[in-house]
Amino acid sequence: MTPAPGAGPAAPAATDGHERQRPRIAVTLGDPRGIGPEVVARALEDATLRAAADFRVVGPGGTELAPDVVTGAWSPDEGSALAGKLAGAAIERVVKLALAGEVDGIVTAPIDKAALLAGGHDYLGHTEMLAALTGAETAMMLASERLRVVLATTHVALRDVPRLLTADVIERSARITRTGLAEWFGIADARIALCAMNPHAGDGGRFGTEDDTLLAPAARRAGLLGPFPADTVFVRAIRGEFDAVIAPYHDVGMTAIKVASFGSAVNVTLGLPFPRTSPDHGTALDIAGKGIADASSMIRAMQLCAEIVTRTAQSAKRKEQRGSKTQ
Repeated sequence: MTPAPGAGPAAPAATDGHERQRPRIAVTLGDPRGIGPEVVARALEDATLRAAADFRVVGPGGTELAPDVVTGAWSPDEGSALAGKLAGAAIERVVKLALAGEVDGIVTAPIDKAALLAGGHDYLGHTEMLAALTGAETAMMLASERLRVVLATTHVALRDVPRLLTADVIERSARITRTGLAEWFGIADARIALCAMNPHAGDGGRFGTEDDTLLAPAARRAGLLGPFPADTVFVRAIRGEFDAVIAPYHDVGMTAIKVASFGSAVNVTLGLPFPRTSPDHGTALDIAGKGIADASSMIRAMQLCAEIVTRTAQSAKRKEQRGSKTQ
C-alpha cells in the first residue's frame, strides 16, 4: 500500500488572497476488487488537481492505496460480499463527514451493485443509497463539456418504466434539475428538454400514447421543452440548444452521454445537501490490478466536485454581502 500523494486528514481550511476556503473533498475507494483504488491513486498524482482542493481518502486498508480514514480491512482472498460491505461502509462514512461539515463534498469510486446487496446494503446504487442516507430528493445527472443528461427513472427494468414514469416523477426531476443547474453549475433560467419515451415521440399515437397523454402535459407544467424524440434531442443539446435533457429511463440517457463523452463525463447526484460526483465508468473487474485503468473520468469527477464547492461558496458569500448591504 502506498499513501496518497497530497491526501490526508483535512487540515485547517487553506485560503488564498481573497480569503476563499479550499474545498475539502472526501473520496471513497469504491469496490476494493475494482479499479477504484488505482484511479484514485493516479488522480492524486495530478499536481493541478491537488492544488484545487484538500482530498481525504476513505475506504478499507489492504488495497494499493492507503486510506486516510479506514473503514475496514480488505484482502484479495475475500469475496464479493465483503467487498460490497466495505464499499457501503465507505459511502456511509463520507456521508457522515459531509453532513457533519467536516468535508464540503464527496467523490465516490465505482461499486458493484450486486456486491453491495450481498454485503448487506439493500440499495439499487449510489444515487438511491445517498438519497436514503440524507433524506433528500435526488436526481442522477451525467455531465460533460458537451452534454448533461438527467435520468427520471434509474436502476429499474425497462418493463417497469411505464408504471414508474409518472407526472410527479417528471416534475420532480425538472425541479431538482433546474435548482442544481442554477446553484451548482451557475446556469440561471436553464433550458431543459424532455426526451420522449416512445419512438418518434409516439408518432401521433401509432407507437404509444404516453408522450401525448403523460409527458407533454407534465413538461408544460414543469416548464420543460418537449417531449422531443430521442434520436434528435441529444444532438440538439450537444449543439447548444438545451442546457440539459431529462431522459425517461436509464439506458436512453446513459447511451447518449457515453457515446458523446465516454471517459470525460461525470455522474452528479443533484438534490443532496452537499456535492457528490463520480466517474462515468464501473468497477472494471477484468482489468483491475493491471495498471492500465484510465483515471481521466475520476480526475474530472474530483475537479468538478471542487468547482461546485467553490461556486456555491462564492454564491453564498455574494448573498451574504447583499444581505448586509440591505440591513
